[in-house]
Amino acid sequence: MKFTKRIQSVQPSMTLEISALANELKAKGEDVIGFGAGEPDFDTPRQVKEAGIAAIENNDTHYTPVPGTNALKDAILHKLKTDNDLSYQRDQIIASAGAKHSFFNLAQVLWEAGDEVLVPAPYWVSYPEIIIYGDAKPIIVDTTEAAEFKITPEQIDAAVTPNTRAIILNSPSNPTGSAYTKSELEKIAECALRHKLLIVSDEIYEKIVFDGFEQVSIASLSKEVQKNCVVINGVSKCYAMTGWRIGYLAAEKEIVAQLNKLQSQSTSNPTSISQAASIAALTGPQDEVARMTEEFRKRRDLVMQLLAKIPGVTCYRPAGSFYAFPDLSAYYGKKYQDQSISGSIALAKFLLQEAKVALVPGIAFGADNNARLSFATSQDNITKGLERIASALRLLQ
Repeated sequence: MKFTKRIQSVQPSMTLEISALANELKAKGEDVIGFGAGEPDFDTPRQVKEAGIAAIENNDTHYTPVPGTNALKDAILHKLKTDNDLSYQRDQIIASAGAKHSFFNLAQVLWEAGDEVLVPAPYWVSYPEIIIYGDAKPIIVDTTEAAEFKITPEQIDAAVTPNTRAIILNSPSNPTGSAYTKSELEKIAECALRHKLLIVSDEIYEKIVFDGFEQVSIASLSKEVQKNCVVINGVSKCYAMTGWRIGYLAAEKEIVAQLNKLQSQSTSNPTSISQAASIAALTGPQDEVARMTEEFRKRRDLVMQLLAKIPGVTCYRPAGSFYAFPDLSAYYGKKYQDQSISGSIALAKFLLQEAKVALVPGIAFGADNNARLSFATSQDNITKGLERIASALRLLQ
């Protein structure tokens, strides 16, 4: 069978690969603690589930307009205005089968061979692969733990070429939990406008922030920035609705029209039942979001406390999301029996085998010194899992 060069240029998601390996061990009866999950371990809020059930019982189970129902668009518009101080019209909104789908469609309609897109690293695993699939080139700009994993205007200036079309921002970030302040966003926005770069702002973790952090959408800084920005969001992370598959995008209507055209020839509308549930999520009580976020904060604090006890390990204190991204490179070059730790993949395999703990290797996010640890799991699992990691690392010589 002959496959296209385009699909052969794309690598499978390493986060899903690690989860699959962990599940294999679990199926064999092994007690594996998984820190690889990219989804909340909470149930979808009751009123959201009831809205989905009602949609089924009311026979709202047919095609809708490609970009989503007007009711869903209105809920999104209300949310953007209320939470982000952003004003859009219906023809500037499109709902898709998850925020990943929104980004995928955007990449297909905006970038092609010869185009470059700036991607700060560590990055979400799918950004570079989706850009590559569209024949464009991701330009990886490395950030450091010392700089809180944030890109600077100086780095943007140095990376821009005549072919640079856009910059990706993910705040709060997967995998680091880093989040940009308003003043930092203002400097980045000024730099992007000066270089005529489209800003693609992935805000999927916006409600999961800690310690009073003030979450700001970069698009809200000015009308000029908003015009030059695409905002991507969804209900998956903040409402524990990963399986419902609803993401959305807000942008200039010319961009949304092209996205609408592409989606009409691929998936058509997102699931009607999930649209109804998402309306309930966006417009209903937000108590469950606050409750989940507070629990994530407690888990974040526990993770940081336990990581600090492991010799040689450093970790940025996440401002948001439900990930920690510790630097484990102090253990590279060491061995246990016939296992040599050459990098994050080797260390992840070692920990899976010896500690029965699943982490995602940092190389999947463009940072081989690190590993992503999701604290979307119970405090008991966090305690037990990190104690296992500490014990296993002591075996390395």
